[in-house]
Amino acid sequence: MERPLDYLNNLTQNDWFIGYNSSQFNQIAQQLYLELAQLSVCGAPPKIILAEREPLQFLASFIAACAANCPVFLCNPDWGTQEWQQVFDLVQPDIIWGELLHTPTPALPHSPVQTRLIASLPTLHSPLIMIPTGGSSGQIKFAIHTWETLTASVQGFTEYFQLKQVNSFCMLPLYHVSGLMQFMRSFTTAGKLAIQPFKAVESGQILNIKQSEFFISLVPTQLQRLLQNPELTEWLSQFNTVLLGGAPAWNELLEKARFHRIRLAPTYGMTETASQIATLKPDDFLDGKISSGQILPHAKVTICNQQGKILNFNQIGNITIYAQSIALGYYPKTRENHTDFQVDDLGFLDEQGHLNIVGRNSDKIITGGENIYPAEIESAIQATQMVADICVIGIPDKHWGQALTAIYIPKKSDTSALKIQTLLKDKLSKFKIPKYWIPQQNLPRNSQGKINRQQLQQIATEFLQNPIT
Repeated sequence: MERPLDYLNNLTQNDWFIGYNSSQFNQIAQQLYLELAQLSVCGAPPKIILAEREPLQFLASFIAACAANCPVFLCNPDWGTQEWQQVFDLVQPDIIWGELLHTPTPALPHSPVQTRLIASLPTLHSPLIMIPTGGSSGQIKFAIHTWETLTASVQGFTEYFQLKQVNSFCMLPLYHVSGLMQFMRSFTTAGKLAIQPFKAVESGQILNIKQSEFFISLVPTQLQRLLQNPELTEWLSQFNTVLLGGAPAWNELLEKARFHRIRLAPTYGMTETASQIATLKPDDFLDGKISSGQILPHAKVTICNQQGKILNFNQIGNITIYAQSIALGYYPKTRENHTDFQVDDLGFLDEQGHLNIVGRNSDKIITGGENIYPAEIESAIQATQMVADICVIGIPDKHWGQALTAIYIPKKSDTSALKIQTLLKDKLSKFKIPKYWIPQQNLPRNSQGKINRQQLQQIATEFLQNPIT
C-alpha cells in the first residue's frame, strides 16, 4: 500500500491545490516530516494536536504527521476553554500546532496514567489519526482512524462513482471528517482540490474552476442558503455531483434542489465510518428517488430486530455497518472487532438495495404509547414553508410519558403556531402534531448542522416554566 509520502512524491501536477501554492505545500510537508522523523529517533513518535486555521498549513502538517507515524489529533481552533481542557486532559500532547486562542495551559509532560493508556493502543505500522466527534453533545470524543481506514473509504467512493481521479471543492472544516475526506479523495487519486470558506462563496468570490469536473460537499443548511441566491443556484447546478450529508435534509429542500436540476447525491455516513457508506447517485435523485442510496463497495449493511435477527426488505430495524473504513474505537480505547459498527439509527433496505433512514433510536419519542420519530414531523413542518428552522423533541409529561414539543424559527414575525398546526392537520395524525410550540431566534447547531438536543431540552424546560403570555 502506498504511504503518505509516496503520494506526495507522485504529485506531478504543480497546480493540484487550487487557490494555493502546491509546491509550497510539498516543501512544508517534507520539512515538517524531517523534523518529526528526527524527534522520533529518540523514542516514541510524538503526539500532535493539530489546530491550524490556514488550510495549506493544516494539510501539509497532517501529511507530515502521518508520514512520520505520529498520532495526530485533529482539533477545532474555535473550541472554548472547557473543550480544550477536555482535550488536553485526554490527549496530553507532546506538540501543539496552530494558534489556539481559548486554550488553557496544557499539563505537560505526560502523567503516568496517560502513558499506560497510550501503551495499550496497538502498535500499528499505520499512523493513528484521531478525528473529533460528539461535539454537539458537549463531550468531545476522538474516533481512532488510520491511513488504511481513510483510504478504504476513498477506494469505495472511487469504485462506486467509477473514477480514477476525484476533484473536490471543499467548504467544510478540514478537522472534521467531511472536510478531511475531500482532501483524502483528491490527494490519493492525484485529483485537484479547491478550498474556500463558505462565506466567501456566499458573497460571490468564487474560485475559477470547471464545476462539471468537480464534486462539492454540503450540509443541508449550506444548500438551503445557496438556493436562496439565483446566481449561486446556477453555479451549483453546474457541478458533476453535489454530495449532501452531515444532518438529515428535509423534503422541501430536496424538492427545491430537484426543481433547479442540482445533481444532488444525499449520503449516509459518520465520523466513525470515515464519511459515507451509502450514497444516492445524482441521476436517481433527479428521477425522483428518495433514499440514502446504495451501499458503497467497501461496506455492507444489515438491518436487524432487537433480538439480532436479520430482517427482510422494507422492514425497519437497527442498522449495523461492516466496512474496512470503520474507526478502531474512541481514543484511547480500541475495540476488539474493528469491522462492524452498530449505529443508533433505524432504517430499512428496499428491494433495490437502497438504504432508507427512519430516524435515530435515541431521538424516538414515546407519547401515549405511540412511537414517534422527530424527522417525519420536522419534515412536515418544513413543508409548510412557515419556519426557517425546526427541531421536535419530547419533554417529560406525567399524563403522556413525553409531550411533543416543536422548537422553531418562524419565517415571519406574525407566524403563529396555530397557523402551522392548521396546515398540519391533513398531513399528520393528531398524536403527531406537537403539543407545545416554542419560537426562537436561532437553534443551537454545530458547523455540520447537527442540533444540540441537550440545549433544546433546557430551552423547552425554561420556556414551559415561564411561558410568554
